[in-house]
Amino acid sequence: MLSSLVLIVVPLVMTSFLSMYFIKNEAAFSAMSTPEWLAFALLGILSQAFALTPPTFCALVLGYFWGWRTLPMLFLINMASIYLVYKLVKLVDHERFVGFISQNPKASKLMNSIKKDELKIIALAKLSPILPFTFTNFIFALSGAKLRNILLGGFLGMIPRTVMSVWAGAQAKEIRRLLEDPNRDNSQQIVLIALIVISAFGLIWVINRAVKRA
Repeated sequence: MLSSLVLIVVPLVMTSFLSMYFIKNEAAFSAMSTPEWLAFALLGILSQAFALTPPTFCALVLGYFWGWRTLPMLFLINMASIYLVYKLVKLVDHERFVGFISQNPKASKLMNSIKKDELKIIALAKLSPILPFTFTNFIFALSGAKLRNILLGGFLGMIPRTVMSVWAGAQAKEIRRLLEDPNRDNSQQIVLIALIVISAFGLIWVINRAVKRA
């Protein structure tokens, strides 16, 4: 319960702080060169692996400042973060964790179900915007799932929300211009906002149905 609380509260606090920081320094970030952006983006590996920022936040920020060209980098960040968590779990007292979890019938049942259909369960878990990124990586590593399935399932499951977050971030400047100048011709911007809202709710609905069926 404590770890779950930390994994929810810490990203919320960090993303709130970082959002204000990016807004106050937007001009400086917009002026960064490509090498500077690449170096900055790589920090996302650590921030995601240690549950400081969720992947959707990183995608929104990079999409806002860097557009669609950030998409390959985001997939690299996601995969590297998953790999880092996997290796960290293997470095700690892995057997002690597994032994502690196996004493809980519900947790043990969950571990066994993951082993039966690793790839499907991992992909569906990564589809869900509700389940914490680092926590699921931690659980999958503890379950003994194959690294190949964790990476492939993570990649497949992260595609929809990563693409959507980058798209939302890339269009956010248009929305901001609309809010700053509401008297200009806004028909295109209003349609854009409506599409973002509809697609967001639609994606969440589809993901929730898929997770329930699993």
